[in-house]
Amino acid sequence: MKLVIWLIKKTEALSALSVRLVYWTGKAKVPIHPKHLIRKDTDIWYKNLLNKKMVILDAGCGSGQHSNLAAKYVKKIIGIDNQQSNIKIAQTDAKNKKINNVEFILGNLEKKISLQSGSVNLAILFDILEHIINRQKFLKEIKRLLKNKGIVLVVIPNNETSWKKFQRKYGIKSFSDPDHKIEYTKESITKELGKAGFQVRNITPISYDTPWVGFIDLIGGISLALYKRLSRWKLKMLKLHPENCSGYQIIASKI
Repeated sequence: MKLVIWLIKKTEALSALSVRLVYWTGKAKVPIHPKHLIRKDTDIWYKNLLNKKMVILDAGCGSGQHSNLAAKYVKKIIGIDNQQSNIKIAQTDAKNKKINNVEFILGNLEKKISLQSGSVNLAILFDILEHIINRQKFLKEIKRLLKNKGIVLVVIPNNETSWKKFQRKYGIKSFSDPDHKIEYTKESITKELGKAGFQVRNITPISYDTPWVGFIDLIGGISLALYKRLSRWKLKMLKLHPENCSGYQIIASKI
């Protein structure tokens, strides 16, 4: 049990350290998660939804890695994050990559977003919904910004993995991030989105939940080659045990 508690406490710290190691070891010009360094254009799971006429909102854009990766396929991307440090990293990364159709804005997603109604074709909500307190208010704000038949892409954590159930069995909070306000099941995220006026078109499991995720991230900060091998192992495990996916990626339409 002591080992379990220790692993839980160290996961976030090790993942955060991996981001700094990527920068310190010269793997990237900005501090970013190692997963972004092995991601290719073919890994954009929503690529077939993009076109050069689209304006995209990346709400909770973090360091801008998704925005900067998808930028060449769309007209414009607007990224919003509540941390100035993330905005600076995103802007620096875009400048280094000579991307000129992205705009990164400092903003609070718990409040009204300063964009016109019906001004975006698609909204990216990756690993952000679980950090929001008033999620229905936020989702309805996203709906306001979307054009008719607009699309929302969501990535959320799965709360029903074996590892998380094991933690709860022993009275340990199982959320994968201490800042999470909620974590989801397939049924609960479908209900959440439906209540806000979105219809789920597709929901797919992603990655594999393991107590060793922090160590795997740390290895990515040291060796990308080994990190790639471990990432392939996680994908293999996901295929064998989809019920233990760390989260879901979702395509939903405004209705």
